[in-house]
Amino acid sequence: MTTATTPDLSDALDGPDVVHEAEELLELSAQYRRLNRAQRRRIAIAASPEVRAVLAGIERDMALKRSPGSMSAILTDRREMQARHLDLIDQVFRDIARGHPRKVLITMPPRHGKSRRAARWAPLWYLSRHPGHRVMIASYSADLADDHGRWIRDAINSYGPQLGIALHAGSKAANRFDLADPDTGERLEGGLVTAGVGGGLTGKGAHLAIVDDPIKDDAEAQSPTMRKRLWEWWTSVLNTSIEPGGSIIVIQTRWHEDDLAGRILAGEDASDWTILDLPAIADDPADPLGRAIGKPLWPARYNLTALAKIRRAVGERVWWSLFQQKPRPMSGGVWKQEWIDDNRISTAVLRSIHLDRIVVAVDPAGGDSSVNDEVGITAAGSARVETAGHQHTRPEQRDEFYLLDDKSASLGAEEWGTVACLLAIEWEADAIVVEANFGGDMTTQVIKQAWEELKRRGLTKRMLMPRIIPVNAKQGKRLRAEPIAQLYQQGRVHHVGHFPKLESQMVTWMAGMDSPDRMDSGVHGLTELADIESAETIYSTYERKQPRGRR
Repeated sequence: MTTATTPDLSDALDGPDVVHEAEELLELSAQYRRLNRAQRRRIAIAASPEVRAVLAGIERDMALKRSPGSMSAILTDRREMQARHLDLIDQVFRDIARGHPRKVLITMPPRHGKSRRAARWAPLWYLSRHPGHRVMIASYSADLADDHGRWIRDAINSYGPQLGIALHAGSKAANRFDLADPDTGERLEGGLVTAGVGGGLTGKGAHLAIVDDPIKDDAEAQSPTMRKRLWEWWTSVLNTSIEPGGSIIVIQTRWHEDDLAGRILAGEDASDWTILDLPAIADDPADPLGRAIGKPLWPARYNLTALAKIRRAVGERVWWSLFQQKPRPMSGGVWKQEWIDDNRISTAVLRSIHLDRIVVAVDPAGGDSSVNDEVGITAAGSARVETAGHQHTRPEQRDEFYLLDDKSASLGAEEWGTVACLLAIEWEADAIVVEANFGGDMTTQVIKQAWEELKRRGLTKRMLMPRIIPVNAKQGKRLRAEPIAQLYQQGRVHHVGHFPKLESQMVTWMAGMDSPDRMDSGVHGLTELADIESAETIYSTYERKQPRGRR
């Protein structure tokens, strides 16, 4: 009821002054949100308590929208665990939410928070940012996928008012639910559907598909039938369910060289994928987190001592597969990792050693292998060193061998010759050993042309061109590798630093597998230095077309 002495509040609220003030507040809020953290902090320090309270509300809203990790910290009063590797997962979802379609493969160890972040908090955050989008979550079993869906559904019930999203009244199942406008209850296009790997994903397409832990256990990973079934589901079900411009995230631990991640990496569209490989202990200078080699992934939770205990408990094969993301054969590998690790030296130690010979070895891509898409280019050296003799005997001398560098890469014929020659110049090599099985005289010509071009450009440092030694390896892969592996076993080969990709190829290779080019290159170089073909070994048919030794 309105009287002459009681103003009509509805008229006042609709007045131009109130509308103007509201617009100003909204503009000020928008300006504040655009400031960086330091600028916002200065404003908060100078503000009155009343204004500071308003700013705190804005900061909380910004944190809820910033990333899955930021949102989880706010909603759980910072009880949810945070870590640098989880920030990488957050960044993937942030990029996708900003409208950048992506295919991302994330490989990381168990118990490092991947499923909780990628299959729970991140989908919840994504739906809060895009309530009109649909998300799919698939795991090795429907029950596990439903658990993720149930968690997200319950989180929307608990946190929906803070996130600005709500469930539709008629669609609240754990494995399939739709979102609704929080104010009107009207059904939106967005929602979530879950399924087990191998199951159907009927209904509307997905803007974002998350495949979390697609392999249940080792028995499933070792089964060719199960691996084939997973791949068929991947190609015929999951990939056909993605909306145009949609994104796919696969996050798993590695179980087998031919698991889903392995097939993606070997697939025709591998270049379309962003790879985040996160081993428990860093073993690659190109680590996504910038870790130094030997540093743990989550030191606050699993330091090196804890990881060493896990390694002893699970065994080498499981350790390398699940924790280092480098699946190894069941047994029978030619190399053992400890042969490399126990005899590794630093560049500082190498400076005290006089190398008698240095060679560069090249194994061009090609041949009958389905995985040889790189040119193997390595440098190796040898030295005669004095070793302690037995009791009452004089010290002995023997040749020791050194893997100096690995420049292997996917290179064309116009590139690999230059890379090989530059490596020879860097190490002052006396010879370049080239696998000639599949190139014949062409490989020699590539190197000669590359050297002449470098000489023309003044980059050969007045060196004479190293001798080119073409080799034709007539024996099988294992017969070529075994004598070199024996030198490793005897502790006579020393890697100068770390060569993660080369070493991974060595310790995971078995007879019958395609022979990778990095490994073949190293074998060629060490074979030349060890003069294996002159001994009574299976290398008697490993032919060189030119004499050995320095020029």
